[in-house]
Amino acid sequence: MTCPDSTLATVVDALSCDDPLTGPLWRTRTHEELPSRTTLLDMVEALRSVIFPSHFGLGDPSPQGLRYQIGATVDRVARSLEEQVRRGLSLDCNGEPACEDETIARAAMITRTFVTRLPEVRRMLVTDVQAAYEGDPAATSVDEAIFCYPGVKAITNYRIAHELYTLGVPLLPRIITEQAHSHTGIDIHPGATIGERFFIDHGTGVVIGETSIIGRNVRIYQGVTLGAKSFPRDDGGNLIKGIARHPIVEDDVIIYSGATILGRVTIGKGATIAGNVWLTQSVPAGMRVLLDQRSRDANSELAKAAS
Repeated sequence: MTCPDSTLATVVDALSCDDPLTGPLWRTRTHEELPSRTTLLDMVEALRSVIFPSHFGLGDPSPQGLRYQIGATVDRVARSLEEQVRRGLSLDCNGEPACEDETIARAAMITRTFVTRLPEVRRMLVTDVQAAYEGDPAATSVDEAIFCYPGVKAITNYRIAHELYTLGVPLLPRIITEQAHSHTGIDIHPGATIGERFFIDHGTGVVIGETSIIGRNVRIYQGVTLGAKSFPRDDGGNLIKGIARHPIVEDDVIIYSGATILGRVTIGKGATIAGNVWLTQSVPAGMRVLLDQRSRDANSELAKAAS
């Protein structure tokens, strides 16, 4: 049964109205297409095949064939990325011709810089895969880690997105990391800083906030949160954005499943955080933080140790 014409017209009028929420969004969109999530997903998968060519789609094993395929794939990705970056940058132009012209030049420069960073992205990811293989006794090969581990998939998307984030590209980095989040349950903000040999075991429920800083050779397990303790507001009651509010995790730290670490605290080099611990204070280097079975309050133990 279809709606009567009068009812349909009323619904269409209501959906088409220029209200305070949708109005500005609609006016922006009339001048420029949004970045394409489908295109970005295809781009990430193409880059995955460049980073791990023997595993994802580049089938010619000869050196000449592999070089040709990598070159063709990177060229295709660059052309696609430049258009998506331009779309992202254009969101703030509101149709102004001078701004639109500037975004074309900026998109080309950003894309060139991003492409030059791909060897370093690959190097970092190779260390992550090695850490996954060495850190999990159930892993039978690095191939298994590359093909099967959700942590490797999530960190691959993150490392690609992080390069775009540091280059000042809006929207695209979040689309890329949220694609991995939806597939793996691992939520890594592209603004986080993560060192080499990073391993997320199992992974589901991991959250790593925007201003988190993670050192080298860090291992975390499922359900770990590196989050903010509080959200300061300005005089108008609006959240103050961009301030450092997430933990710093130094080299060689292990954080077991379900641990929650909040605020701009530092987990010192070589520390171990037990499962289900709730932390809002810094931890000295080399310290083992266990959940106190009597008080269930690890922070009180840290306060005693510091006094």
